[in-house]
Amino acid sequence: MADISTTTGLTRTPKRRAVSLANRLSPYAFVGPAIIVLLIALIIPLGYMVYGSMLDWTASQSIGEADFIGFKNYTDLWNDPRFMKSVNVTLRFAFIVVVVELVVGVGLALLLDRDIKGMTLLRTMFILPMMIAPVVVGLMWRFMYHPTDGTFNRLLDRLGLPGVDWLGEHALMSVIIADIWQWTPFIFILALAALQSLPRSALEAARIDGASQWQQIIYIKLPLMMPVLIVTALLRLIDAFKVLEVILVLTDGGPGQETQILSHRINETMTEVRHLGEAAAMANYLLILLMALTLGMLAFNKWQEDRAARIRAAAEEDV
Repeated sequence: MADISTTTGLTRTPKRRAVSLANRLSPYAFVGPAIIVLLIALIIPLGYMVYGSMLDWTASQSIGEADFIGFKNYTDLWNDPRFMKSVNVTLRFAFIVVVVELVVGVGLALLLDRDIKGMTLLRTMFILPMMIAPVVVGLMWRFMYHPTDGTFNRLLDRLGLPGVDWLGEHALMSVIIADIWQWTPFIFILALAALQSLPRSALEAARIDGASQWQQIIYIKLPLMMPVLIVTALLRLIDAFKVLEVILVLTDGGPGQETQILSHRINETMTEVRHLGEAAAMANYLLILLMALTLGMLAFNKWQEDRAARIRAAAEEDV
C-alpha cells in the first residue's frame, strides 16, 4: 500500500506542477494580445516619431533620405521665440479653461444635487454642448463673434454700447469662452456623479455635529470628491493641450500668434512649412510636458485619496 501511494503521489506531482505553471502563465496569455496591440499602435509610432525628430526631414523626402542631425531640431526650437510663444499661449489657455470649468462645473453640480422638479431636463440641457462637434462649435461661435452681424455685438448695439473686436483684440479670451461653454458639462457630469456616490455616513456625521451647508461642502464633500476631480481635471488638461478644430475655425491661430497653441503650431509646421522633423520635435516636447503634468497630478491624487480615506474612516467612527 505504501508503494502504491508513493507511486500515485509521484505521478500526480508533475500534473500539479503543470497546472500551477498554467495558472501562473494564464494572465500573461490574456494580457499578451493587448501588449502586442499596444506595441503596434503606440510604441512603434512613438519610436518612429522620436527618430524622425532627429532628422532634417521635409515632406519632399522619405524618412530614409533625410539626414541625421541629432538634437538640432530640439535646440533650434528651444531658442525659437515663436515656438516659446506657442508654449506660453498653450499653458495660459489650458490653465484658464481647466480652472474655470472646474469651478463652474463643480458649482453647478453642488446646486443641482437635490430633488427639484424638472431636474432631469435641466441636466440634459447642461450636457448638450459637449455633444456638438468641435468644428460646428467653432462655426457657431464665429458667427456670434462677427463684428457687425454677430449676436454679441448686436446685443451691445441695442444696449447703446460700442462693439467689441472679439476675434481680434480679444481673440484668446474668445476662444477660451467657446471652450468653457463646450466642456464645462463634462466636469459637471463627473462632479455630479461623484457627489451622488459620497458615503451618506460622512454627511450624516457632519449634520449630527452641527456643520452648516458650507462647512459640509468645504470639509466633507470637496475633500471626498477630490480624487475624482483631479482625474477629471487631468483629462481636461490633456484635451486642452490638444485642442485644434475650434481654434482653426475661429482664429486659425491669429491674429499673429495670439491663439496659436502647440497643436496648431505643429499642424502649421507639417502642412504649410512641411518640415516633418521639426514638427516631430514639437510633438515630443508636447508629450514630455503632458507626461510631467500627468505624473504630478497623479501623485497629488494619491495624496488626496489617502486624505479621503481618513475622512471616511473618521466619519464611520463618529456614526
